[in-house]
Amino acid sequence: MSSPGPRRTIALLSGLALLFVAGCSTAADDRPGGSSGLITGPGITDTTIQLGALTDLTGPYAALSSSIVNAQQLAVDEINEAGGICGRSLEMVVRDHGYDVQQALGAYTEIGPTVAAMPQLLGSPILAALLDDLAADEMLTFPQSWDSTLLGRPEIQIPGNTYDVDMINAIDFLVRGAHLAEGDAIGHVYFENEYGENALRGAEFAAESAGVTIVEQRVSPTDQDMTAQVAALRAADVTAVLLSAGPAQTASFVGVAAAGGWEVPVVGNTPAYASQLLETAVAPALTEMFFMVSGAPAASSEIPGVQALVESYRAAYPDADIDGGVLSGYGVLQFLADALRIACEQGDLSRAGIIAAHRTQGLVEGDLGMAMDFSDPDRPPSFDSYVLRPEVGAAGGLVQVEPAGRASTVDDYVFPPTG
Repeated sequence: MSSPGPRRTIALLSGLALLFVAGCSTAADDRPGGSSGLITGPGITDTTIQLGALTDLTGPYAALSSSIVNAQQLAVDEINEAGGICGRSLEMVVRDHGYDVQQALGAYTEIGPTVAAMPQLLGSPILAALLDDLAADEMLTFPQSWDSTLLGRPEIQIPGNTYDVDMINAIDFLVRGAHLAEGDAIGHVYFENEYGENALRGAEFAAESAGVTIVEQRVSPTDQDMTAQVAALRAADVTAVLLSAGPAQTASFVGVAAAGGWEVPVVGNTPAYASQLLETAVAPALTEMFFMVSGAPAASSEIPGVQALVESYRAAYPDADIDGGVLSGYGVLQFLADALRIACEQGDLSRAGIIAAHRTQGLVEGDLGMAMDFSDPDRPPSFDSYVLRPEVGAAGGLVQVEPAGRASTVDDYVFPPTG
């Protein structure tokens, strides 16, 4: 894999941001919002900028959601302690939907009119139900979804590389590591939903490029016993397995395979792993057989910004686990904060102004090691994947195998119809 250099760095952006804040604060502090020439919109008052989060604090993704909520509140607290943005303090408005679409629709009806943007929206079915509303409301939204069919929507910002790109990079990793060669077969266990099907699309492209055959195993989120899938793929003589499902399916597949003496390399998308799996009996097998491709580094990374975040998070939430949600949530809030600073400098904190400001951000390398280019809504902000593996005792339960990089074939990949 290779990784391009950023066209501008976070140091430059941060320097500009300080100028933006200084310029905006002078006007905003003198007069009520709007009277100084600053255009404002929903969620903007003379003293606050309200940001919304629709998340799952009581359902199947409660652990991940709690990490994201905590990390974003930590970022908000740090920004406010440094003086806020545009002379205003940031304020999070969080609502729990329990992974229920109807609850989420009701929550959006409640908080939608009161927030300027949404740095968190968790749940693919919930996002699907709200897409039209988010477009009509011009609500800049960072969903916890990496489905490339969401591209082409200026108001939707996928927070990293997409499921299909991750699978292209996963197959490249397996080929370079001599786990997969031309003429081989590779298994793919995937959810029959937007996530799984998007991942499969990338895997099919990469498999054709590598001259290998995919043996598919479709599963649903309620299928938690992977015995049949292990048997089928072993009988098909696959030399590696891709896994685009959830942590329960990962634990079952790896555990059953290891118990049967089949030590096949398994590479999963980010949603396929949770650090809590290292507290189960399958932990030894996971550390030997499982790899994860991710747009974010491991929390155990030596990147200074990641180390600083882990230290701050542990100080703020000493009893909470550190997982991928911490890095993702914190990073998203920082990128949104940059958009708000730019919007302030441009004199337009309306929702449309925030989207326009966000889309001026070319390739920037954040403190957390995730280089992103937000300028083109038709393309993911990144095409690079880290390769990580589980390790007991590591922060976040993961360590780095390879730094962020991309397969050479990624540039030839055609994304599915978008928007």
